[in-house]
This record gives sequence, C-alpha cells and structure tokens, in this order.
Amino acid sequence: MSKSLMKQQARGRLTEARIGVLMGGWSSERDISLKTGRAVHQALVRLGYDAVPIEVGDRLLEDLNSHKIGIAFLALHGSGGEDGTMQGFLETVGIPYTGSGVLASAMGMNKIVTKTVLASSGIPVPPGSVVTRGAAVSLPTLLRKAKLRLPIVVKPASQGSTIGVTIVRRAAEWEKALATAHHYDEEAVVEAFIPGREVTVAVLKGTAGKLKVLPAVEIVAPDGFYDFAAKYQKGKTTYLCPAPLPARTVRTLEDLGHRVFSVLRCEGAARVDFRVTPEGRPYVLEINTVPGMTETSLLPMAAAKAGIDYERLVEWILQSALDRARRFGVTRTREQAVEG
Repeated sequence: MSKSLMKQQARGRLTEARIGVLMGGWSSERDISLKTGRAVHQALVRLGYDAVPIEVGDRLLEDLNSHKIGIAFLALHGSGGEDGTMQGFLETVGIPYTGSGVLASAMGMNKIVTKTVLASSGIPVPPGSVVTRGAAVSLPTLLRKAKLRLPIVVKPASQGSTIGVTIVRRAAEWEKALATAHHYDEEAVVEAFIPGREVTVAVLKGTAGKLKVLPAVEIVAPDGFYDFAAKYQKGKTTYLCPAPLPARTVRTLEDLGHRVFSVLRCEGAARVDFRVTPEGRPYVLEINTVPGMTETSLLPMAAAKAGIDYERLVEWILQSALDRARRFGVTRTREQAVEG
C-alpha cells in the first residue's frame, strides 16, 4: 500500500460524493486542460475518491447526470471554463465546484477588467490601453495617447497560456501583433513592456477564509519571453523556487499576491503573475483562477516547496467545492469536516 493511500485512509475522505473531473472543453488551451484533468483524476483515485474523468462537450449535462456527479473538480483552462460561464452553469444545475466563483472567474479571465479593478485598489499594473477589433489606430497615435514607448506588449484581453501575445520592439511589428491578438479576442490589450524578471506567486484558500501564500517561483525563459512553448515543453525554461530575490522584494510579492486574491474574491487556488524591474518594483500582469496542474505546472511546484504534495494540493482545492456546498445549501454532497 502506498504512503499516500495510507495517509488518506488514516485521515478519512473529505466527501463520499462522486467527483467529476471536468477537462478539455473548446478553448485554445484544451490540450493543457486534458493533461491537468488526467493528473487530477489519477490523484483523486490514488486517494480513494470516487472520481470520474469527464471531457466537456455538447452532452455535458447528460454526462453529469448519467454519472450521478455530486461535485465538479474544474480542470478547464481558458474560455468556457475559467471565465465564469461553466461556474454559472454548475450553479444553475446545483453542482458545487472547485475554485473561484462566477464573479471572480469572469474578472480574472478578462485582463482589462482585472487591471481596472486592481489599479482602483492601488495594486501596480503596467500602464496601457485597449484597441478594439476594427478600430483604425496608428502606433504613433496610440503611443502618444497612452504615454508609452517601444517595446510594448500586445495581447488578447481574454486568453491564457500567453496565447496571442507579442512583444513589439519595432514599429514594423505592430500591425501583425494587433492582428494576432484580435484573432483571439475582440479587444487587444496594449501595455508597457516591463523589463526585469518573471515571477509568479500562488495562493491557496483554506477553511475559515484563511489564505496561504506559497513560495514565489522565478521563471527564466529562453530569450526572456515565457511563451506557450516555453511553458509546456520540458527543458526550455528554468524554474527557480523559491525565487532568488531579496527578502524585501519577496515580502512585497507575497503581500501583493494575497491582496490580488482577496480583491478579486478568489477561492480554492490561484496564481498571480508578475514582472519585477531591476530595481525590485513588481507589476501584476494577470491572475490564473484555474492554474495548471500538469507535471510542469508552477502551482504544484510551489506547493511542494511549501511541503504540500500533489495529492494534498488536490484535496486543498477540492475543499473549496465543499465550502461552496455548505454556503449555498447544496445537498448533493456528503462531506466530512476537515482542516484547511
């Protein structure tokens, strides 16, 4: 018998309800979602839970009902899974789910809304502007009005995994970058490129609303750009955990991660991405309300450094669904009290 299974049997399962691990979907991050979902499902099975993998498609409601799903563990990334739509659907059909709710998910997925809310709370974000698809905006005009200068970053308002993101270093790259961003979203975010280091901070929410900030991870990517390939191809990127930063900078990042999580009303687990200038000044780039859980993902890496193994991390996230069920009086689950 494995050590993890022995620990689980000694502790007791958090719920007797059947767990549906929702993965796949229709977004551009489908393949990553499938990897996350399979890893989560395998962990739940190792821990003795009654868990079923469900690839999200046109028959989702029938699949949930036929499998008698009592809890949804969301392993969906991107549009249709991380933007509040799936969360709203599950609330409508009365199935508690893991992670952030409708509002936090919707705000976190849209970079324009995220920046607006965070800036209003005094949290530093890169200065920038928004260009709507079809708008005739010249680069010189935009730079002047937004008080920017090259290089700049152009990205879709509602995509993850750095999909559709371009660093524009020369004026000749502007039109292609804008077209790429508009291919994925009607709105393109144009913002200052922040020189320095790429760092991410993950936050977990336990019972009684207590937040746990995990060790910061520095991402050292090829050419300094953490694009899709750098994220998901082994060996292309170096990860340093804990991030080798001055203690004062680390404390600032941890405080900002905590504040971002709280301001956006997140639940379960989330990951806040930063750029840190050579002078040590951090800027929030975005938040991931359904962080990846693959073998190369940053959330499990940071959790392991904090002494939380993969199975325990999965259970920590699972607890958010049980908390939601208790708050809203959902009775399709039978959960036991646990520590968070």
